[in-house]
Amino acid sequence: MRIHIIGGSGSGKSYLAELLCQKYNIKHYDLDDLFWLKESGQYGIRMPEDRRTEMLSKILATDGWVMEGVYFDWLDDSFTQADRILLLDTPLWLCRIRICRRFLHRRLHPEERKNQETWHSFFSLLKWTAKYQRKNMPLIRQKLHKYTQKVTVIHTCADLSRFADTL
Repeated sequence: MRIHIIGGSGSGKSYLAELLCQKYNIKHYDLDDLFWLKESGQYGIRMPEDRRTEMLSKILATDGWVMEGVYFDWLDDSFTQADRILLLDTPLWLCRIRICRRFLHRRLHPEERKNQETWHSFFSLLKWTAKYQRKNMPLIRQKLHKYTQKVTVIHTCADLSRFADTL
């Protein structure tokens, strides 16, 4: 099973990815790990494109995966090879609550931080998330239109529960 999950920050991508990985016993890939150069030790440094492409190709060559992230413009191969594409179109207010909760949790548990999050990056993420929903979601829907037969759109927690029940 090859599953691509796309949605904004706080939409529930990682949560759903973990459910699917447990169900199908396949590996989870966070696209942030391909997009950001974590070993730089600095926040916001991008992975060189050729290295990112090579890493993505290796993942796509495997038999099963759950890939999740906010990205869409460089992922045509992933969308093409996916058996299922899950578009999480979560309401902005809920995304913001989840982002706040996650940030506060990581501030209280520094060992769980994924990166060098700061208060500035937190507020930037809240603004970026609103822009992502307003500008990128229409572009994502347009890009995914040619994959309609394998796209499932999830809007609410109830939609997510119904989808999870079908696993």
